[in-house]
Amino acid sequence: MANTATAKKRARQAEKRRQHNASLRSMVRTAIKKVQATIAGGDYDSATAAYQAAVPVIDRMADKGILHKNKAARHKARLNAQVHALKG
Repeated sequence: MANTATAKKRARQAEKRRQHNASLRSMVRTAIKKVQATIAGGDYDSATAAYQAAVPVIDRMADKGILHKNKAARHKARLNAQVHALKG
């Protein structure tokens, strides 16, 4: 446990940031799952719409450092490939 006042404040700040980052990370995962669900449904138009809604969320979290930029790019590339495979 923190002993000094500054260490106590740092512990509070770290916990607050951890919870905030967790909610942001959850938002990204939800957006990705929505795209995957529409892809599983097989409708190209709705999958494209879900993908276009997810891309800004993923990019925003990469900018904030919640996701690594390469991980964000990998998710977008794979989702995009799956969406385009529906067009067939």
